[in-house]
Amino acid sequence: MTTMDVPNDNLAVVVTYFEMTQKPSLSEHQSHLTFADWKRPDLTEYRTLFQAVGDIWLWFGHLMKTDEELKSVLYDDKTEIIRVEDGKHLVGFVELNFRDPEQCEIVYFGLVPEMNGKGHGRAVMAETLKRAWKPGIKRVWLHSCTNDSPRAPSFYEDVGFIAYKREIDIHPDPRLTGHLPMHASPHIPIIPAIN
Repeated sequence: MTTMDVPNDNLAVVVTYFEMTQKPSLSEHQSHLTFADWKRPDLTEYRTLFQAVGDIWLWFGHLMKTDEELKSVLYDDKTEIIRVEDGKHLVGFVELNFRDPEQCEIVYFGLVPEMNGKGHGRAVMAETLKRAWKPGIKRVWLHSCTNDSPRAPSFYEDVGFIAYKREIDIHPDPRLTGHLPMHASPHIPIIPAIN
């Protein structure tokens, strides 16, 4: 067994990669949620939803980007964003990356915490896969990590993804860098740097 120290103000997560190499037979899942294309989203609205969905899981990737860096991703013709709505309320989103013409990466997939555990995830995934498997796509993939919901890996496998790789990622704790509030993800202890 190998162990290593992680600097106090950093986090170490195990990242698991999942892939699907054949288009599944997609069944409809009952849900009152609706889905819409979200082209060129307002950055403040996008970041607000990103945090509402991801604070509990310590999502920080897009929060570290400048406006121009974020626009270069979100406004790219190869990026597709799905708005997930409950009536007039924005309750989740999915971000798809089609930069490789034969692959689709599900970059972000999530609902606000109060929508989780109610069966909505399957409806959102059915819509996601319907949009991901465009003509010419041979592989759909995503990754999850130990900061995500512990139910995420089995959910991905249940809908047809297969785990194929793991890696360790060590990065500064986004709560200590100011990219996320200190109360985000209370189940993961904060360990400040030793001065």
